[in-house]
Amino acid sequence: MSIVYTIGYEGTDIERFIRSLKLVGIKRLADVRAVPISRKKGFSKNKLRERLEMEGIEYVHLSSLGDPKPGREAAKRGDYALFEEIYGAHIQTIEAQEELDELRGQVATDPTCLLCFEREARYCHRSIVADHLVATGDLQILNLYGDDPDCYVRNASRMPSFHPRESAAAA
Repeated sequence: MSIVYTIGYEGTDIERFIRSLKLVGIKRLADVRAVPISRKKGFSKNKLRERLEMEGIEYVHLSSLGDPKPGREAAKRGDYALFEEIYGAHIQTIEAQEELDELRGQVATDPTCLLCFEREARYCHRSIVADHLVATGDLQILNLYGDDPDCYVRNASRMPSFHPRESAAAA
């Protein structure tokens, strides 16, 4: 079984964030923010991509999987039912479905982590993206936290391992 990882950068800094990714063995970060700009140092698209590449982690930005502004505003207000309704409609768009298919292929081949801001995946659209991936494949979801990388050292023996799925052609 393969794993789709998710992570938010709320409450952390770039050093602890990168350390968390590396300790888990992430090879690709899939940024699913609609607007990949951050006031938090190191987390805007270009700076983040440069830093990840220095660490041997590929960066991809999948803007069509980002939460549209009305969804972000609903989540910010704590109206999660409306947020889920808005994002649920958005993820059905052609553009989002195309990027979801692209992401599905990436998740199947390398340890890939979905990125957005919120620390808790349950309050973020990345959990909906991950649920869509799981619904169509032999995947499990593992939500990471970038503020305590040492927890991945302490719990290494309990961490599931990534196993790439083989395509029908390879089987």
